[in-house]
Amino acid sequence: MKLEEQKSSGKEKDEAAIELLRQLARKLCSNDITTARLAAFNLSWMQEDGLAILSKTLLGDFSRTTKKAAAYGLRSMKGRMKKMAVEVLEQGLKHRDRTTKAACVKALSLMKGGTPKKADSHSKSESNRPGIQRTDKRNIENKSSFGR
Repeated sequence: MKLEEQKSSGKEKDEAAIELLRQLARKLCSNDITTARLAAFNLSWMQEDGLAILSKTLLGDFSRTTKKAAAYGLRSMKGRMKKMAVEVLEQGLKHRDRTTKAACVKALSLMKGGTPKKADSHSKSESNRPGIQRTDKRNIENKSSFGR
């Protein structure tokens, strides 16, 4: 038994690629962060087309979830597209939308290997708490027998 290979024309491949890009762009705009991040990661493998969609999404008027996923996709870019992705993230730092700025700051710091510091309002209240002290079991036994 021989499997017959069907040769598809270039036009059919182009139409399939365009449809895949449309589906990924739709999934990128999902409210579910897992779906959006997965779509962004898949777009990061699409070279120029993926970069165009991710940059338009990051710098456009989209939800917070979508922008975070787009930043994730841009920092996941590999090879020759990585430099262009960094440029898009640096453009986002100059953007007036604070969600875009925050996503770009986090993505760039993760790309450089650091961990971004959160502006934590609870840090002062936690520092005033006394530390947990470790007690030795032998000391407890000695204290209880000492009072007898």
